[in-house]
Amino acid sequence: MGERFVVVPVDGGGGVTGERDHTDAVVADPAPDTGGGSSSTGSGTVEEKEAGEDSVFEPPQDPNDVVPILEYNREPNKYGDGVPKENSPFINNTDNDKGNSYDGTNMALFEEEMDSNPMVSSLLNKLANYTNLTQGAQEHEEADDDEGPKKKAVKSPQMGTFMGVYLPCLQNILGVILFLRLTWIVGTAGILESLAIVGLCCSCTMLTAISMSAIATNGVVPAGGSYYMISRSLGPEFGGAVGLCFYLGTTFAGSMYILGTIEILLTYIVPKAAIFVAEKKEDQVDALLNNMRVYGTCCLALMSVVVFVGVKYVNKLALVFLACVILSILAIYAGVIKTIFEPPDFPVCMLGNRTLQNHFFDKCLKTEVVDNVTVTTKLWSLFCDKPELNATCNEYFVNNNVTLVQGIPGLISGVISENMWSEYGPLAMLVENRKLSSLGGSDPAQDIYLPYVVNDITTFFTLLVGIYFPSVTGIMAGSNRSGDLRDAQKSIPIGTIMAIATTSVIYVTCVVLFGACIEGVLLRDKFGDSVKGNLVIGTLSWPSPWVIVIGSFFSCCGAGLQSLTGAPRLLQAIARDGIVPFLQVFGHGKANGEPTWALLLTAGICEIGILIASLDAVAPILSMFFLMCYLFVNLACAVQTLLRTPNWRPRFKYYHWALSFLGMSLCLALMFISSWYYAIVAMAIAGCIYKYIEYRGAEKEWGDGIRGLSLNAARYALIRLEEAPPHTKNWRPQLLVLLNLDSDQAVKHPRLLSLTTQLKAGKGLTIVGNVLEGTYLTKDAESKRAEQNIKSSMSAERTKGFCHVVVSSNLRDGFSHLIQSAGLGGMKHNSVLMAWPGNWRQSNDPQSWKNFIETIRETTAAHQALLVAKNVDSFPTNQDRLGEGTIDVWWVVHDGGMLMLLPFLLRQHKVWRKCKMRIFTVAQMDDNSIQMKKDLQMFLYHLRLDAEVEVVEMHDNDISAFTYEKTLVMEQRSQMLKQMQLSRTEREREIQSITDESRSSIRRKNQGAAQGPSFSRQSSPLEDTQEDEAQLIHDRNTASHATINDKADTGPDRVHMTWTKDKLFTERNRNRECNANVAVRDLFNMKPNQSNVRRMHTAVKLNEVVVNKSQGAHLVLLNMPGPPRNRGGDENYMEFLEVLLEGLNRVLLVRGGGREVITIYS
Repeated sequence: MGERFVVVPVDGGGGVTGERDHTDAVVADPAPDTGGGSSSTGSGTVEEKEAGEDSVFEPPQDPNDVVPILEYNREPNKYGDGVPKENSPFINNTDNDKGNSYDGTNMALFEEEMDSNPMVSSLLNKLANYTNLTQGAQEHEEADDDEGPKKKAVKSPQMGTFMGVYLPCLQNILGVILFLRLTWIVGTAGILESLAIVGLCCSCTMLTAISMSAIATNGVVPAGGSYYMISRSLGPEFGGAVGLCFYLGTTFAGSMYILGTIEILLTYIVPKAAIFVAEKKEDQVDALLNNMRVYGTCCLALMSVVVFVGVKYVNKLALVFLACVILSILAIYAGVIKTIFEPPDFPVCMLGNRTLQNHFFDKCLKTEVVDNVTVTTKLWSLFCDKPELNATCNEYFVNNNVTLVQGIPGLISGVISENMWSEYGPLAMLVENRKLSSLGGSDPAQDIYLPYVVNDITTFFTLLVGIYFPSVTGIMAGSNRSGDLRDAQKSIPIGTIMAIATTSVIYVTCVVLFGACIEGVLLRDKFGDSVKGNLVIGTLSWPSPWVIVIGSFFSCCGAGLQSLTGAPRLLQAIARDGIVPFLQVFGHGKANGEPTWALLLTAGICEIGILIASLDAVAPILSMFFLMCYLFVNLACAVQTLLRTPNWRPRFKYYHWALSFLGMSLCLALMFISSWYYAIVAMAIAGCIYKYIEYRGAEKEWGDGIRGLSLNAARYALIRLEEAPPHTKNWRPQLLVLLNLDSDQAVKHPRLLSLTTQLKAGKGLTIVGNVLEGTYLTKDAESKRAEQNIKSSMSAERTKGFCHVVVSSNLRDGFSHLIQSAGLGGMKHNSVLMAWPGNWRQSNDPQSWKNFIETIRETTAAHQALLVAKNVDSFPTNQDRLGEGTIDVWWVVHDGGMLMLLPFLLRQHKVWRKCKMRIFTVAQMDDNSIQMKKDLQMFLYHLRLDAEVEVVEMHDNDISAFTYEKTLVMEQRSQMLKQMQLSRTEREREIQSITDESRSSIRRKNQGAAQGPSFSRQSSPLEDTQEDEAQLIHDRNTASHATINDKADTGPDRVHMTWTKDKLFTERNRNRECNANVAVRDLFNMKPNQSNVRRMHTAVKLNEVVVNKSQGAHLVLLNMPGPPRNRGGDENYMEFLEVLLEGLNRVLLVRGGGREVITIYS
């Protein structure tokens, strides 16, 4: 049951759309956002308006008010090329609609939505007036001729299926191969194999047309043809690669048509116009090729000038060229019918069973009787050394008779049975009739220089496939004109499929009829040398061979002009999309949009094909490019069908993924059948373009099927991926990189991203995270800006991964949220990478290093590894190349093998590749150092790691005076910071807590004090709050220091009668000074905690050993000790780490996640 949409008119909505003037800047100019097609009043009556009058929901009170017109921006953007096909009325673009007044009272509930979402009536109005028609060459030419102040409005497309799709496809499919090579293909391959060739190629195009019809009817297809369909279905990488291949194919097609034009001109129309004439038969091929190059270049230059100057004349002559094609085909069928009653007289002269070229003789006789005297003929002089009867002649000429064979015996002659089978042969093989007898005697190698018809190339089945396939291309002509069609979704499938069916019938019947009417030796005579240089297919036509010759000549001229017209516009469309940066210059042209630079490049590439000069050599080249294009059209349809995305709803229903897959396989097979080396070259070109666009091209989001396929694959993989920890052999570092941003939202430590990139050999997930302090509602724009800056830094550092910015009320909670929630399902991070908080001692905000310690605790609780880079700004960039040096690993405790794995991953990168790995481990008093070294070497051998091993002994357990003094200073500093309460944040928190606890009591005191004479002025709310807080702090101080203020009154009147604000703070400072004096005396008398002394001793001794051994290392990896369980010792913990790392340049502290990440087992 179909869906039904009902539009209910409301008060104030409606209006009749007026006509709009179109300018060059506005390609598609829908009506303004003014509601539906009729206007209804509150009572429901319909108010008619004059044609062309603007209407809004309520008429403007001011006659000067102008209703805004929706215009489309043509500038490139990140989502597409900026042309109207991307700015369809379905895309929310309401910037110009905000000026409209929505006064309908029935819609008051949605009045706040009007700023971002249009009404249904407005959307339908845009849709009704939307056009995907771009200004083509014809409109540009007419615009240039228009001298009036107003431009012509772009007319709505009116072309139907027959004129818009069927005939253009017919014209592009039928062409030069049909007239110049089909008879030769039938004679060489035989009727059966020729039918196989035609069947393969036509099946390929029919399957492609079915896939193309499904894509073309899945929404509005702007004028862009196959490039637009492929790029929007498979993404910019495939679209750019295949679009350029299609462009090259169209350009080489122009070369082929020009070569066909010159071949017809010099071989069949005016052979005497040849500039290069061969004196010997062996030089004929070279002379023909040189003539093709000279005349082809001149013809290309002439056609390029015509296209540059007057494209509109090319379009107007298209019907004339089509008429030539149709008349030529009708002449062929008329000639076939005539052979039934009266076959044409085109005899072929045979010497034995060999076919002779009759350019050089007029009679097929060795001798003749003239006035009762036997005289020799011109044929005699070709095989003998002199014209006398006693001359020395070629042995084969002497032994064999000369006979005449009817070249076109007719449809009912029975010659079809002789032409069923193939006659392949090598280069220079003589064209022979197997039915005739022949006596040998001469050298075949020398006979090729005599006037025999020979093969000009080596023939085989796959070669003929490559030569024939261009004759079935041109099926995209209808989709290329989709902007001109009245109903593209109806016309493209019907017109294209009917055109392919018609041409397939023409090709199949021509193969059969040629084989049934024409003698085999004449079919294999490519250039008609045996029939006085006539076009073979022309000898069959009626009423005259010149019908075919002239028709095919103009057909090739028209096809060449169409190729030179279409190819530059295709290149211009690719360039304007911006996906291939180095092609952007070709997106510009003349003021009216004509692709001048693209035309120059097209002519240059076309000249390459003309210099090849052989139609048989150029045809396989363009076959490769067209087959590549058709392959990806089928792939696009198959991918979209298998994905079954919600947006895949083609109006054309007769498609299936199996048909598309079969068409794709057939295209691939035909590529390698035609020419395997050309196929490899074409794929290499497409692959290079794909990778170039992937790495250097502009990022586009076109909703293509490849991204949909990636989404499906990712979803399927994530569902299959268990959330349980992976096996040790599958473990890889999945990094969560915690970045800090400066005040300008720029990345503070970009080298941290460089280090992440250098660890890419781990093949793991990378998530780059950052936390902004605040609320999401107020920090939304800032978070997006931060995310964009991080992505830019990731791109600059070539870090492949994801970015995640979290907005939280405080940094600690934000980092906790990242650690807990980053990732999805089984694809979650297992390691956290962050930078060491530099200058933490001088920091005004101790919360920064406290957040650092809390992050360590939370990664430990989450069983995740932690990597902390100290002096991260001194780490190498991705462009640096470290010379001979070492990566030193100090393995103190074993926490999963992360220390072993990281150097191995780093050394896979070119930055660290020359570094050697050294592993140091610490031996205690009761350890056997020698055995430890042997065991460690064996362990590394089983881990397949190459590293030097050294065991360091630390036997000195005596605590030095330096260690003792350093610990004492550390504890004294920590105690002083606590007592002096240097943290402003803690003071404010204390004030707030006191305020919250006693707010009600202070209000009562203020109410009582308001009646006394001391408060005669009116206080502001802010001053009241400050007074309240001051009284609260004073009350707390006087309560806690009762011994000092024992003479103070305890009654409630004491506060407002005795104390002022200034006196209050003076008293509090005096109390603090008294307390501070006592605290200072205690600091000088304190003794360090023995546990801290031991920890400091370990840090000092280990630092001495590490600095002694590894101060010159490029990188030092070290076990990171865990933070204390008691948060009161956090400051001491930071001091321990500072002492441990003192004197080292690049350090990576590693704390394992508590599970094995490396194994010796396979």
